[in-house]
Amino acid sequence: MSSSQNKEAQCDPEVAGYAEANVDRTVGCVSDPIDEAAGPLIRRAVTIRYSLPKSQRDVRLDLFRGLANWLIFLGHIPNSVLTWFTIRNYGFSDGADLFVLISGYTATLVFGRLMINHGFVVGATRLLRRVWQLYVAHLLIFIFYLTTVHYLAHKFDSPHLMDQFNVALLMDHPVETLSQGLILKFKPLNLDVLPLYITLMALFPLILWMMLRWRNAVMVGSIGLYLAARHYDWSLPSYPSGVWYFNPFAWQLLFVSGAWLALGGAAASRWILRSRVALALSIGVVVIAFAVTLSDHVFVLRRLIPDGLGSLLLPNDKTNLAPYRVIHLASLVFIVVALIPIDWPGLRSPLLKPLIRCGEQSLPVFCVGLFLSFIAHFAIDFGSDGLVPQLLVGGAGLLIMTAVAYYRTWSREIDKYVARIGPTGEQTANGRAA
Repeated sequence: MSSSQNKEAQCDPEVAGYAEANVDRTVGCVSDPIDEAAGPLIRRAVTIRYSLPKSQRDVRLDLFRGLANWLIFLGHIPNSVLTWFTIRNYGFSDGADLFVLISGYTATLVFGRLMINHGFVVGATRLLRRVWQLYVAHLLIFIFYLTTVHYLAHKFDSPHLMDQFNVALLMDHPVETLSQGLILKFKPLNLDVLPLYITLMALFPLILWMMLRWRNAVMVGSIGLYLAARHYDWSLPSYPSGVWYFNPFAWQLLFVSGAWLALGGAAASRWILRSRVALALSIGVVVIAFAVTLSDHVFVLRRLIPDGLGSLLLPNDKTNLAPYRVIHLASLVFIVVALIPIDWPGLRSPLLKPLIRCGEQSLPVFCVGLFLSFIAHFAIDFGSDGLVPQLLVGGAGLLIMTAVAYYRTWSREIDKYVARIGPTGEQTANGRAA
C-alpha cells in the first residue's frame, strides 16, 4: 500500500473508528458526523489536531476551582476583614480570573472528548444543555437574591440595601426589571459572573469545533478580539445604563486560553516549566503585583512605588481585564504547575479535601456562595462588626458551602447506586435492574 493510500485508510471512519478516537495523541484522524442518526452518507473524515490530557482526573483543577469559589464568596463581603483572605488585595488577579480560566479548561476536557468521539452535534447539544442548566441556576439565584434583599431591606427598615445591591429598580419598574434580568442585562450586585459564564459557554460549541482544528489560529483570534475590545471600548449594554461589569469581549481571552491549554497548549509549552528564567520572571511579577496592590492600602509601601508605575497599574481595571491581570494570573498558574505536579502527595491530604469537594461540585457551591455573601454582609452590617464576629460569619459561610459540596457528592453516589440496583433492589449481571 502506498503512503497516500495508507494515510487515506487511517483517516477513513471505518478504519480510524470515530467512536474510539484516541484523545491522548497530538494529531488524530476522527470522523466528524453531522448527525449519526442521519447515516454514513453525511459522514466525512477530517484531521483534527488535539492533545487532550489523559482521562486521569487532575485534582489540582478541583482544588483551585474550589479555592476560586471560596475567594469569590469572601471577596463579595464588602467592608470586612474577610476580603484580606482573598488574593485581590495581594495581586492584580483574583478568584474570578481563576474561575473563568479553569472553566474554559474543564469545559474543553469534557465536551472536547464528546465532539472528538461522537461528532459536533452530540458535543454541541451537550454543551447547550449545560448552558441551560447554568441559565436556570442563574434565574434561581437571581430570584432568591432579589427577594431576600427586598424582604430584609423592608423588614429592618434599611432602604440603603436596595441601592447598595442594585435592586431598587425592582420597586419602580418591576416588570421591566425582571424582563431585563431574564435576558441578562439587569444584574444585582455580585451576580455578574454567571451571566459571563453563560455567554461564553453558549458561544463555545462553534469555538471548540474550530479549536479542535485550528487551535493556535483561534487563540490568536481571541487575543485580537481582546485587544480590539479594549481599544474600541466594545462591550454589552446593561440595564438601566452602563455596560457589563465583566466585559465578555475581553474576558473571553481567559476562557479561550483555558481551552487552548487543554487542547495541547499546555503540552506544547511544557518546556517552559523547566526554565528557571521563566520561573524567576513569574515570581518577580507576583512580587511586584503584591507590592503595588498592597501599596494602595499601606502608606509606607506607597512611597516605595514609582508614581508612573502606580498610576499605570492602579486602579485595577477588572471590567476590561487589564493586561497586567492576565500576566499576573499566568504567573501564578506557572508557579503552581511548576511546584505542584499532578501526582503531588499533598493533594491527598485531608486538609485539602473540603476545597477539592467544593471544586468538584462547583456550580451549586458557587450559587450558594453568592447568596451567602449577601447574608454574611447583612449579618455583619446589622450585628457586630468586630473581628471575631466577622471571622465567625465567614467561617460559617465556608462551612455551609463545604456541606453543600459533600451533600451533592453523597446524593450523586446514591443516585448512581439506585440506578444500578433498580427500584426493586435486584441487579442483573451487567449492572442493570432486572
